[in-house]
Amino acid sequence: MNKFFSFFAGVMCGSVVGAVAALLMTPASGAELTAEAQRRWLEAQAEFKRTEEDTRHQLEHEYAVMRQRAVKSDK
Repeated sequence: MNKFFSFFAGVMCGSVVGAVAALLMTPASGAELTAEAQRRWLEAQAEFKRTEEDTRHQLEHEYAVMRQRAVKSDK
């Protein structure tokens, strides 16, 4: 159990050091980073919406084709 806590403490320390190093070495200001993160988030949301709509249309089309085949086979 002691090894686990030592490992976990090392991971946490490494994460903190890495985050601080990234913040200190980044070429952009905090406002620029926030704006870039917001832009990327909005792009990801738009891409999700497009993918969702495309998938919905494709599934609706496949459903219609399958339903039409089922109606024809019943006759």
